[in-house]
Amino acid sequence: MDPPFFLLPLLLSLVPGAAGRGELRAFVVAHSHMDVGWVYTVQESMHAYAANVYTSVVEELMKGKQRKFIAVEQEFFRLWWDAVATDMNKQHVHQLLQEGRLEFVIGGQVMHDEAVTLIDDQILQLTEGHGFLYETFGIRPQFSWQVDPFGASATTPTLFALSGFNAHLISRIDYDLKTDMQKNKKLQFVWQGSPSLSERQEIFTHVMDQYSYCTPSQLPFSNRSGFYWNGIAVFPDPPKDGVYPNMSLPVTDANIHLYAKTMVENIKERAAWFRTSDVLWPWGCDKQFFNASVQYSNMDLLLDYINKHSEEFGVTVQYATVGDYFHAVYRRNFTWEIRDSQDFLPYSTEPFQAWTGFYTSRSTLKGIARKASSLLYAGESFFTLYVRKHPTTSICKYEALKQLQSLRWAVSEVQHHDGITGTESPKVKDMYMSNLVYGMFNVKKLMASIILDMSSSKKNGDVYSSVYNKDSGMPGATSVEQYVVVYNPLAWNITTFVMVSVSHLEMSVYDELGHSVPAQVQSSVESNSTYDLYILVAISGLSYRKYSVKPSHGKQSTFVGKSVRYKRKDITHADQQRQQLLPVINNCYQILFDQNTNLMHSITERETNQTVQLTQEFLEYHVNGDIRKGPISDNYLFAPNASAVPVSKAVELEVVSGSLMTEIRQYFYSNATAEDYVYAAYTRMYTAPEGYDGKLLCHRIEQEYRVGPLELNREAILRMSTNLNTRQLLYTDNNGYQIQKRPFKAYVNNTVARNYYPMAQTAYIEDNTTRLMLLAERAHGVSSQGNGQVEVMLHRRLWNNLQWDLNYNLTLNDSSVVHPVIWLILGPQAVTNVFYQTSRLALEHRPVVMFGELSGDKPKLPGQLQLNEVPGSPVTLPPNLHLQTLSIPGWRYSSNHAEQVHSIRMGKWKQGDADFSRVLLRIRHLYEVGEDPVLSQPVMVNLKSLLKGLGTVILVEERSLTGTWDVNALKRWKWRNAQYPSKRFSNSTETSENCMVTVHPMEIRTFFVYFQGQ
Repeated sequence: MDPPFFLLPLLLSLVPGAAGRGELRAFVVAHSHMDVGWVYTVQESMHAYAANVYTSVVEELMKGKQRKFIAVEQEFFRLWWDAVATDMNKQHVHQLLQEGRLEFVIGGQVMHDEAVTLIDDQILQLTEGHGFLYETFGIRPQFSWQVDPFGASATTPTLFALSGFNAHLISRIDYDLKTDMQKNKKLQFVWQGSPSLSERQEIFTHVMDQYSYCTPSQLPFSNRSGFYWNGIAVFPDPPKDGVYPNMSLPVTDANIHLYAKTMVENIKERAAWFRTSDVLWPWGCDKQFFNASVQYSNMDLLLDYINKHSEEFGVTVQYATVGDYFHAVYRRNFTWEIRDSQDFLPYSTEPFQAWTGFYTSRSTLKGIARKASSLLYAGESFFTLYVRKHPTTSICKYEALKQLQSLRWAVSEVQHHDGITGTESPKVKDMYMSNLVYGMFNVKKLMASIILDMSSSKKNGDVYSSVYNKDSGMPGATSVEQYVVVYNPLAWNITTFVMVSVSHLEMSVYDELGHSVPAQVQSSVESNSTYDLYILVAISGLSYRKYSVKPSHGKQSTFVGKSVRYKRKDITHADQQRQQLLPVINNCYQILFDQNTNLMHSITERETNQTVQLTQEFLEYHVNGDIRKGPISDNYLFAPNASAVPVSKAVELEVVSGSLMTEIRQYFYSNATAEDYVYAAYTRMYTAPEGYDGKLLCHRIEQEYRVGPLELNREAILRMSTNLNTRQLLYTDNNGYQIQKRPFKAYVNNTVARNYYPMAQTAYIEDNTTRLMLLAERAHGVSSQGNGQVEVMLHRRLWNNLQWDLNYNLTLNDSSVVHPVIWLILGPQAVTNVFYQTSRLALEHRPVVMFGELSGDKPKLPGQLQLNEVPGSPVTLPPNLHLQTLSIPGWRYSSNHAEQVHSIRMGKWKQGDADFSRVLLRIRHLYEVGEDPVLSQPVMVNLKSLLKGLGTVILVEERSLTGTWDVNALKRWKWRNAQYPSKRFSNSTETSENCMVTVHPMEIRTFFVYFQGQ
């Protein structure tokens, strides 16, 4: 339970002090690092060890009042709680939490990756776990334990501060930096992760020392590892005799002094790297404590022995939680250094081990994970609007919530630091994929059934849904009238194109009122038997429109894209003297293609008439797969042999032009006579007709690439070379939240790989006048290896003979074809500032496209449906605010903390139905202080009028980021630092009066909203 605020000083004074001056006090934190995936699936892990961890730990904690344990990943704990734990186990968990002997840290579904995840998905997985913990136990985690993600983002400290945490803990940072920080006792600091929120959302941060989260395993007196008395977990089945490999020698009278000496020496070595005499001593490692009995019975003896000889050893030891340790450090009242918003990426473990490969590994999984997250975002708001507008529905709300929950669970799960990173075995990748696909199927089904329920077409029609992508063809023959329902999940009015595959060239598109809709049809890039139909859609915030698509029988209403093919050019022998340039133009840009090479030559931003020379080429890094010959690349690591090598010697060009869009198709061949191309790039430029707001459409150059299958031990990149004088300075985003500056650094070894950074969504280069911005729909590694250059890693296929990789099937032999999409925005900083945030989110949350067909007596749909009017007033925010969440979580907990704790004590955590009256709303300011003269201003929002389309707002409660704290009651520890010499508690935010909220730069504000009639 969270202690009431007034009790904290009392509790702090009860933490036992060190017995004597200068004596070290070690906090022995028992834990098990349980990967939600990685080498084994979740089901395999539950069976082999994970269920046993919780059963045996809970039983053992009940046997000794001094024993403690921390639990981290909620996915495993919830599976155990729901399917394995007995009623007695559950009662014991409640008791242990009340006694502070079991502590949940982080409290999310997983320990999320920090490099390639988006902040929305990090918040989702934290909210999922925190909602369960608060509903079931009335507790709210207050400390983090990010011990295994590969590098640390500056978004994370802000995320945890906003969630109400008092301290943050990380481990994996660059080896040479960690050595330096250890030597200078700088492993602890106050981190101000956000430049705009700075001290308001700072958090005390502890970096683990070189031993990280595992117990040192070397025992000088034994050939077995130390302090792991239960040995190593065995797959697929636990051994029947209970004897596991590598069990540490039991503690006996004969060896207890040797054990104690080893432990004390390690405690003292670690103590020398920190400022206080409190030492965090993690006891555990991967897959530990599946037999907690043998663990605790041996450690009890050892701790007892050390404490009895504490004068001799100069150390006292105690079982502890992470909270116990941070309480002790906080009580010291030291003044701590401030770290600014710089992150700890990239991460290297030694000179040739740069963990920068995983930024791109398993690109297909990275793409599907994002697509699933985007569909969930749309499904949540769609369901919320439906429930608000249709209190009595024919759809079972409980079933609908289950459908959404299946995708919440899957999207949360894949954020694990061995999930979306691509660092898992193939069978675990398949597990993530099938869970995501199943959840997506459920949410598509839900959205389709909502449309059917709200229209009369359900009597004789069908709706099926697709997330808008290349394969979103309209099923069935086109003789039947088909319609396309398009939902805009963003709280802005959007004008964009959706593409559907059709089987005829002569098509007409009409809106609900029977008016003709601008559209363009052209030959398909991927198929000879279908055509691509691009429909121009203009949709208000959180609204949808219905379009009917029918063969036009001679009355052509769509534009037809005309194709011109240019013959294949040998780019190695191009005639540089007689340059012939082919222009492709819309209202914002002119792109020139060099007809000697069929490659891009330059882009002109037409408003300012600035021209940037820009060429694009595909190259591959060749990497070594034989450990006898040098460093290797694998799922994690990138270790190129030499500079990247161009992949094609000849390029073919096709230009498909029409009134609404022009598509430039480039095909890259290994030589002038090769039959099949190895890479392709499709560049699209759009023109919206009069009467449409086409600013955003016009200001992006949309590119899609086709890459793969690669040869073994190749890493594919797209390199863009410009004449911008960038001084090799690159900018990339942290988790789609904030931007980091990345100056090129020269290293003795491995310079190429150590200058790769994660691009979760955004990267750019610029000079004094012009910026070239890249926006991506999945994560990539990105680097600037030369002045005016930016390169993006698109795909990897690797194999190596390192035994460890082979044992665990972690060699990344990925033979897939990938289709990543990148949008380019070019122009002066002032222009790109206006468009990049809305464009970035328009790419992440493209409209959801659903198809339907009507047969039989075809009711007159336009008159009856008026689909575009369905949620009444659209939900619209200004362009610098983003509706980050609009959902019905379904939690049953009371938002009054005292009430919630009381109902749990009365045993009510077992009962109750989902709550559909509480709507979760998050609004995020997209700009930093000072980034833009207009868009960086605070914005005042009237929540009542914003949400009037959902009904009459009667109550708004402002909450912490994951919803479990009332912000007025949230008092986080304020750690003393140079800026603030006195220690105190910090209030998180100014709260709202009568539904008027002022949102300041980079703030994320979270609310529970209740409506009339609920």
